[in-house]
Amino acid sequence: MKKKSLGKNALLNGLRSALNLLFPLLTFPYVSRILSVDSMGIYNFSSTYINYFVLLAGLGISTYAVREGAKYRDNREKIGEFSSQIFTINIIATIIAYLLLFATLIIFGNLHNYVSTILVFSIQILFTTIGTEWIYTIYEEYSYITVRSIIFKILSIVLLFALVRKPNDYLWYAGITVFANVGSNILNYFHAKSFTSIKLTKNTNWHFHLKPIFVIFASSVAVTLYVSSDTTILGLLKDDYAVGIYGVSVKVYAIVSSMISGLLVVTIPRLAMLIGKRRIKEYRNVLQSVIDTLSVLGLPAAVGLVSLSKEVILIIAGKKYLNGILSLQIITWAMIFSNFSMIFNQCVLIPTKREGKSLRNTLITGLINVGLNFILIPLWSYDGTALSTVIAEFMIMTLNGWSARDYVGPILRSKQTRKNLLNSILGCLGIILICWLLKMGISSLILRTILSVVLSVGIYGAILVLCKNKIAYDYLEKIKQRFHK
Repeated sequence: MKKKSLGKNALLNGLRSALNLLFPLLTFPYVSRILSVDSMGIYNFSSTYINYFVLLAGLGISTYAVREGAKYRDNREKIGEFSSQIFTINIIATIIAYLLLFATLIIFGNLHNYVSTILVFSIQILFTTIGTEWIYTIYEEYSYITVRSIIFKILSIVLLFALVRKPNDYLWYAGITVFANVGSNILNYFHAKSFTSIKLTKNTNWHFHLKPIFVIFASSVAVTLYVSSDTTILGLLKDDYAVGIYGVSVKVYAIVSSMISGLLVVTIPRLAMLIGKRRIKEYRNVLQSVIDTLSVLGLPAAVGLVSLSKEVILIIAGKKYLNGILSLQIITWAMIFSNFSMIFNQCVLIPTKREGKSLRNTLITGLINVGLNFILIPLWSYDGTALSTVIAEFMIMTLNGWSARDYVGPILRSKQTRKNLLNSILGCLGIILICWLLKMGISSLILRTILSVVLSVGIYGAILVLCKNKIAYDYLEKIKQRFHK
C-alpha cells in the first residue's frame, strides 16, 4: 500500500473536523430566526435523544476496528475477513438499537410529540453503520472523506435556505441535518469495496471481538455521560440563560480544540499498525513526533483564543452572549489537557490493548466531574461549569499519562520536549503582545481579529525559527520542497 503523508492527512482531517463544527454555527443564526422556539425545542430534544441510540449502534466498534484492522491493511484477504466480521457485529448492534428505539417510542407517552422528528433523525443510525468510515481511517484515506464532507455540507446549506422558510419547518431542518452528517455514507459503503470486500458473514469470531469492543463501548458511554453532564446539571441547577451562555463558550472551544485534535488523530491508524506489527522503534518515533507537534500547537492556540475571546464571541454569537467571555477563557485551557489525554489514550492505551485502564480512568474522572459540577455551579454558574471541565480534563490527562508512562514518560522527560515547551512559551509572549497592541490601536472588530490571527501566527512562527525549533524547521523544509516542485 502506498504510504500516506501524515502532514497532508493531518491538514485534511483538521479541516474536516472544523467543518463539522462550523456547519451548525453557520446555520444556527438563520434557523433560530426562522423556526419558532417550540420547533427548536423539538429539534434539539430529538437530536439529543437519538444520539444515545447512535452510540449504542456504534458500540465503540470504530475505535476497535482501527486498532485491530490497521495491522491487516496490507493483506487484502485478512482485512476482508476482519472487516466482514466487524460489519456483521455492527449491523446486529444497529438492529438492537432500532428495536430499543421503537420500544421507547411506544412505551413512553411523553415522546409522542417528538416521534416524527426522532424517526427522521434515526436515519443516522443505519447510515452511520453502512458508512464504514473506520475503513477509510485504517487506510488513511482522508482526501476522499474530506472532499465528500465539504460537498455534502455545501449542498446542505443550499437546501436549508431553500426548504426551511416557516416557523414549523423543523422536520425539513432535521432531514437536512441528517443529509449533511451521513448523506454520503451510502457512497462510502460502495467505495470501500475498492479497499476490501465487506459483507455479512456467519463466521464471526465473537469471543475474540466482543470483550474489547464492550470495554471500549463502556468507556465511550462514560465519556458521553461526563461530557454531557456539565450542560445537564447546569440546566437543572440554573436556567436556560446559563445553558445558552455556556453553550456558546463550548461551541467556540470545541471548534479550536477539534482543529488541533484533527491534526493528530490521523496518526492513530499508523501507530496501531506499527504496534500491531511490533515495529516498536518506528512506533516510538511517530509518537515522539505527535507529542512534539502538540507541544508547539496546543499552547499558542489556547493563548490566542483567550486573548481574542471577546472578539470571537461578538463575531459568532453577538453582544447578548458577552457574559460568556470568562467561561470561554476558563474552558479554553481544557483544550491542552484534553488533547494530551487523547494522545495518551488513542495513541498508546488503545493500540497497546489497555482499554481496561482507559475505562477505569474515564469512570473516575466522570464521577469527580459530576461532583465538582454540583459544588461549583451553585457558586459560579456557567463559569463554575467551565472550571469543572478544566479540572476533569487535567485529571484524565494525568491518569491516562500515568497508565501510558512506559511509552510517553521518556518522551515527556526528554530534552527535546522541554525545548519545545520553552520555545512555545516565548512564542506565546509574542502572541499576547500582538493582540494587546492591536486592541489598543484598531477599533474595527473584524479587521482587528483578522490581523490578530495573521500576525500572531507570523510572530509565533518567527520566534520558533529564531529559537531553531526542530518542528518549525521541518515545516519550513516541507514548504520549500513544495515550492521547488
